[in-house]
Order: sequence, then C-alpha cells, then structure tokens
Amino acid sequence: MRKYNGKEFIEKENHTIQELLEIVKILRSPDGCEWDRAQNFSTMKECLKNESEEVLQAIDKADYDNLKEELGDVLLQVIMNAEIASEMGLFSFSDVVQVLSEKLIRRHPHVFGDEPKPTTPEESLALWRKVKAIEKGLK
Repeated sequence: MRKYNGKEFIEKENHTIQELLEIVKILRSPDGCEWDRAQNFSTMKECLKNESEEVLQAIDKADYDNLKEELGDVLLQVIMNAEIASEMGLFSFSDVVQVLSEKLIRRHPHVFGDEPKPTTPEESLALWRKVKAIEKGLK
C-alpha cells in the first residue's frame, strides 16, 4: 500500500469529502493515473453526459443502490472538472461550493431572509424564478 502525504487510502474505511478531493488530486498527479491525468474539460463532457443519464435511469427504475453509485459518479465529474480548473488557475472546488451556497441562500429569501414563506411548491418555484430573473437582469 502506497502512502500519499503520509496517509494510506484504504477502500473499506470511511472517507470524507476532503479525502475524496485529495484522491482526485493524487489521480491527476504525476504519480497518479494516466487516464485521469489526460482528461480536460472537453474530454469530461461525454463522461458527465453519460453519468447523468445513468442517474436518470436509476431513478426511473427506483434502483436506489445503483442511484447511490451513479450520484457518486456525477460527483466525481464535478470534482474532476473543478480540479482541472484549479490546475489551470481558474477556480477551485471550494469556489464551486461557495458560489452554490451563495446562490441557494439568495434564491431562498423565504428561508434565509425576510420574504414571506410560500405555502405551496409552485409558489416556492415562482419565487425561485423571480429571484433568478432579477439576477440575470443584473448581469
């Protein structure tokens, strides 16, 4: 078993998102995997498309064990693309988390702000769309 940064990565142990990020960095490193190192935004497009389709199929079949695996595969696509961006000096996975967190807070003013709480899912969606339209108008 090889150690990376003084740590062994063992399959059946519990793992955190931080470890997952580190695993992807290792895979993309000179000591990592040739296939993973060769990937770029363009080559990852087909992977993301295929993995997303597999998530949809698992949902349609109510195959929740497979759904868990396929959601992990989609998460890998997100992390790989963020790692590629980080290597290019564009942004990091932490930046992706930050932007998403800000968007979720901003688009839920009825939860995180003073906006009156909608009483139906349709009203909630209408509020989301209203906030999104305001955002897009400002950009």
